[in-house]
Amino acid sequence: MREIVLDTETTGFEPSEGHRLVEIGGVELFNHVPTGRTYHQYINPQRDMPEDAFNVHGISEEFLADKPVFSQVGQQFLDFVGDAVLVIHNAAFDMKFLNAELSWINLRQLPMSQSLDTLAIARKKFPGSPASLDALCRRFGVDNSAREKHGALLDAEILAEVYLELIGGRQPGLVLDQVRRSEAGQADVEWRPRPRPQSLPSRLTDTEKEAHRAFVDAMGEDSVWAKLNG
Repeated sequence: MREIVLDTETTGFEPSEGHRLVEIGGVELFNHVPTGRTYHQYINPQRDMPEDAFNVHGISEEFLADKPVFSQVGQQFLDFVGDAVLVIHNAAFDMKFLNAELSWINLRQLPMSQSLDTLAIARKKFPGSPASLDALCRRFGVDNSAREKHGALLDAEILAEVYLELIGGRQPGLVLDQVRRSEAGQADVEWRPRPRPQSLPSRLTDTEKEAHRAFVDAMGEDSVWAKLNG
C-alpha cells in the first residue's frame, strides 16, 4: 500500500478569501515503510504574505518571488500523488487548499476519501488529550527539535514518524512487507523469505539429550511426549 504523508503551508486560513498555498511537502511510504522518495515545492502565491509569516513559516515574499506559481507545478504534484492515500494532520484544512488550487487551474481534485486524518485518529485514540503534532511528538518521544518554524517537508517527515506510532509503532524486525531497494532507491524486488540452504546444527549436548530422554521416560508410555519421541 502506497501512502503520502503530506503537509502544506499557506498564506492564511481560507482559500475563499484569496489565501493560497506557499509550500507542499510529502513523504512516501510503502507498506508503512519510508521509501526515501519525497515531494517538496515552494509556490509563489501571487499575493501579499501576512506580516508574521516569516516568524511562523520562515518564508518571506522575497524568497517566494522567483518560485513557480501553482499552475506550473499542479500536474507534477498530482503525478507524484497518484492514487496513494494522503496521510495529513487535520486533513480537511490541507485538502481544502489543495482542491481550491487544483480547481482554479482546471485539474482533477482529490476526493476526501483519499485522505487519512491523523488528528482524528489521535483524538479517537487519546480522547481529551492534546492532539497537536507537537503534543503527539512529546507523547511518542519523536524528536521535533528542528521544528522552530513550520516547514511543510520537515512537518511531513515528523508526521510520518508520529503516524507510524499512532497505528501501532514501528517494528523494524518485521520485514515481510518491506521491499528491497536498489542503489538508486527504487523498489525493485518484493522481499520474500527463502529456505535455509543448510540446516543449522543442533546445539544440544549429549548430557542434555540424555536428561530429556530420562524425563520423557519417567512420564510413562502413554504420555504425549513419549508418543512424539517414539
